[in-house]
Amino acid sequence: MSYEQTLSPSAAAGPGELQQALARAASEARRSWLTMLLLLSLLALALPWLANAYWIKSLISAMALAVAAAGVALLYGQLGLVTLCQHALLGAGGWVALRLSHGLQLPFELCVLAAGATSCLIGMLAGLPALRMKGLYLALVTLMMAGGFQVVISATGFPDGGEGWLGRVVGSERLMMARPALALSDAAYFRYVVICLALVLSLIELHRRTKAGRSWALIRRGEAAAVSAGVNILLYQTWAFGLAGFCAGVSGALLAGGVGQLDGRAFGAGDSVMTFALSVVGGVYHWLGPIIAGLLMRAVPSLLSDYNVSGFLADIFFGAALLHALITAPQGVAGQLVYGLTALRRRITGRPA
Repeated sequence: MSYEQTLSPSAAAGPGELQQALARAASEARRSWLTMLLLLSLLALALPWLANAYWIKSLISAMALAVAAAGVALLYGQLGLVTLCQHALLGAGGWVALRLSHGLQLPFELCVLAAGATSCLIGMLAGLPALRMKGLYLALVTLMMAGGFQVVISATGFPDGGEGWLGRVVGSERLMMARPALALSDAAYFRYVVICLALVLSLIELHRRTKAGRSWALIRRGEAAAVSAGVNILLYQTWAFGLAGFCAGVSGALLAGGVGQLDGRAFGAGDSVMTFALSVVGGVYHWLGPIIAGLLMRAVPSLLSDYNVSGFLADIFFGAALLHALITAPQGVAGQLVYGLTALRRRITGRPA
């Protein structure tokens, strides 16, 4: 249940019914959170035993990208804001993590937090146009930011163990980013990334169920109504962009740790568009959506590669899936799965729809 449903006037007719509705919403939120933890625990325990080395690496990237998709889902699902620079923020976080790891040899966890904090700050600055721009105009501005990052990172590259501010190696072998001591193997690092994903999703769910989430829901319904209710629009919109940027920065650091290096050619403006599109396909109103989006971004191309199928076919599939989501399934794949499972449970238990 989203906060827009909770705030609906038809949700309860009187004070007693309102309390019952809020209690049901809180119970469903706790149950949903526990389900998320259970699912991610099963993935962390089972997949390293079932998947080969190639698929473990692909799943590491998928779960890392799911963290960035969670930030897109937050902005679009809670505020209806279209931002197309999330992949660029991911790259900025990865740059900071690599530079601190190679230059200062900081522990991996500190590199992740520094990457998240840096992208959080950049995300807040990127969100300033949202105070005056909406819809297509905001999308274009953020897409231009992603294009600017593409130009800069293509010219400078990512740090790889060299000296100087850029940390670039000249004429010698590039260094790999050090992983955390408890997650040196690919299987252990996959579990590490899944734990980080669970923490980020829990952080977002906590925001959705507190004053921040209620304020975002009011802002989406109408800024005039939000102001009349005493909501500080500047504060909460900046808060949302900062949290989305933090997700992107953490995602970039986790991706850098999984691969060991990052390539500037992989951070084009089109990748930010794809991140947003697949976040919508996966679903922006449920925690399952970012996980599905991450799998679509990495697992589907890897599956096509296994069968020697051109990766361009995935773009056609994604385009059709986006049209389907926008026209007939605004809740995304996650919403359809949750609806189907709920209907099945009610049929089994005999409860009315």
